[in-house]
Amino acid sequence: MELQHISEIERATESGRSELFRLGLGLLFLVGVMLYATMRGDGQPSLVLVIAALIGGYMAMNIGANDVANNVGPAVGSRALTMGGALVIAAIFEAAGALIAGGEVVGTIRSGIIDPASIQNNDTFVWLMMAALLAGALWLNVATAVGAPVSTTHSIVGAVLGAGVAANGFGVVNWSVMGSIAASWVVSPLMGGLIAAGFLYLIKHSVTYQADMVAAARKVVPLLVALMAWVFCTYLLLKGLGKLVTVGFFAAVLLGLAFAVVVYFIVKPAVERRSRQMSNSKQSVNSLLTVPLIFAAGLLSFAHGSNDVANAVGPLAAIVDIVTLGQTQISTDAPIPLWVMMVGALGISLGLALYGPKLIRTVGSEITELDQMRAFCIAMAATLTVILASQLGLPVSSTHIAVGGVFGVGFLREYLKRNYDRMVAEIKAHHPEGDQVALDAFLAQFAKASIKRKGEMLRDLKRKAKLREDPLNLSKGERKGLRKVYKRELVKRSHVMRIAAAWIITVPASALMAAMLFYMIRGMLLP
Repeated sequence: MELQHISEIERATESGRSELFRLGLGLLFLVGVMLYATMRGDGQPSLVLVIAALIGGYMAMNIGANDVANNVGPAVGSRALTMGGALVIAAIFEAAGALIAGGEVVGTIRSGIIDPASIQNNDTFVWLMMAALLAGALWLNVATAVGAPVSTTHSIVGAVLGAGVAANGFGVVNWSVMGSIAASWVVSPLMGGLIAAGFLYLIKHSVTYQADMVAAARKVVPLLVALMAWVFCTYLLLKGLGKLVTVGFFAAVLLGLAFAVVVYFIVKPAVERRSRQMSNSKQSVNSLLTVPLIFAAGLLSFAHGSNDVANAVGPLAAIVDIVTLGQTQISTDAPIPLWVMMVGALGISLGLALYGPKLIRTVGSEITELDQMRAFCIAMAATLTVILASQLGLPVSSTHIAVGGVFGVGFLREYLKRNYDRMVAEIKAHHPEGDQVALDAFLAQFAKASIKRKGEMLRDLKRKAKLREDPLNLSKGERKGLRKVYKRELVKRSHVMRIAAAWIITVPASALMAAMLFYMIRGMLLP
């Protein structure tokens, strides 16, 4: 009896032990960052620098826990990748992107959210950046805890805004830039959702709605993979490799096109070989997109690491520029030292490994059910939207785009399911009563027919029913109720509302936290 009680106690405390283990590893990393920071400064350790490095490491961990889920969540949700495989791929490519092609300047200052020239005192600027870092990290921590993927960029933008206002009043803020950022709350998910839904609609009509799906896949899948290669190559040249190579938009598009042609001639024979042993099913078509999704997860992580690591360490680099280099004037193009980039890269990877699975599951499976085709459409939307928006001068958030893509494919599925249900209801309503065998045979034939053939079958059935003057057997209210069932099944409205609410309050919440932290830090560090 006592042994049984001991086993029950061990099972009850198992989750607590794993949580303590994650917390311990996180604290160990932060202690290591602090110890390393004490060695920066030619033997004269700076308390301000040590604290800033600690906060920068904490921010990096929270970016890994929250933001990276957008890159690998759809691949995990579609089962193209296991959770462990996704964590390994994302950690490697995030770190590689940060260290190989990471940003060269402090983007948070350079972006024009606040005017650094209006902050004349270096101590005030240091306190401002520390408050912004800590507030952005705390908000990301809260969002991760409630399972809401939010924009890291918006978190740090709001934090810099709030700390800047606390330091020098509302006149320090560039409100036109803030207005553009607010517009991205709508632009990003809307564009991502529409593009993802458009790709899914195209794939369904060209492949899965065809009578011979395997034959259709032989023609379409190589084109889809080549298109993905084109978009991703262009995206990496424009966004992910900006530090290593500088190319214009049209040059990047042409280079991406050349790469896509090569990929097409490699993929086409491979798809033809695999398709010979495939059954005529949607699962078989999905399996053809597994490998491209794995590449997409890695490339998205690389681009994210090269672009967004500056959100974690940009303010830290500004502090390092003042504290270690003895700058007397605030620099708007402060270079990010290698050790600072290392803090960001390692922190993102560790935060992803320790706390990332929760948000990966949210993005990949809890909003709507994903398969490889849907995940492919989300990956395409995540890259194509950024390219289009950057050329149109529209502000977008990669987090909002990816999650908007998940919403887009989910709502399109609802729409298509609702339409199919309406057609099935009409078939039942117009079919002669008492002949269940004939009805089942007709429905089986209808399910396998192409879109064009479905329309012909439905029109023919209605014409015959009209000649018989058969009444309809399904009321409008019953059809509406059935549509609501599909809506509740395919997209979880509770997740939609929670994530949307988190997006809306990200900037004001992080701004308010940063303002309060600025006053607190200034009070503690004033002589």
